[in-house]
Amino acid sequence: MKKVLITLLMFVSFANAAEIYATFLVHPTKDASLAFISSGIVDKIDVSVGTYVKKGEVLAQLENSDIQAMLALAKTTYKYAKKDYERQLKIKSLIDEAKFDAVASKYERAKNQLAYQEALYNKTFLKAPFNGVIYAKKIEVGDAVSGMMLKTAFQIQSKSKRKLLLQFDQKNRKLVKIGDTFKYKVDGDDKEYFGTISKIYPRANFNDRKITAEVLSKDFIPGLFGDGYIITKEQK
Repeated sequence: MKKVLITLLMFVSFANAAEIYATFLVHPTKDASLAFISSGIVDKIDVSVGTYVKKGEVLAQLENSDIQAMLALAKTTYKYAKKDYERQLKIKSLIDEAKFDAVASKYERAKNQLAYQEALYNKTFLKAPFNGVIYAKKIEVGDAVSGMMLKTAFQIQSKSKRKLLLQFDQKNRKLVKIGDTFKYKVDGDDKEYFGTISKIYPRANFNDRKITAEVLSKDFIPGLFGDGYIITKEQK
């Protein structure tokens, strides 16, 4: 009974509304091409196509034994520079100001060098920028990569969240509003779906003068296409 009532209300709502034809392509809401911004040899790969990953998860790493050695040296230098600084700080009023400044400067340089080496080390790891699924892998263990010539290592997309990018005729640009209903079918699927216009792009396509709008959805495979009708608000 409840389902019948909802259908009846939708019919009444759409009865005096205009229907504007639109086609669409399915896109993931998030999509990124990932690359190392450091140079080196790929030492380890932890994921493959189809792997679901969480934000911050390590996907691959470069051979970094030399950077690890430099990082260890920086940690040792910082450790003793800090001890010396703390000792001198306790007797600051009893020693020459220039001597204290030299110790403080050495400590600050050691701290900055440690931060720099840690940054270099972290760049040897490629991490997921958001929760998602790997849909393309373009590196292998042993590949050389360069931070000067970025090479895509992986492509990642949101796991299930999707957006439909609609295309409709520019002559209807004043009729379509955010919040309008979009009823549609995906090619190869007889089921009718409903969504809501969440965004209208502020320019027309230069080639075909189509306007783009966006409808949020989920679970469809990116790259699928379909069509449907935008149900505009009741015309005055």
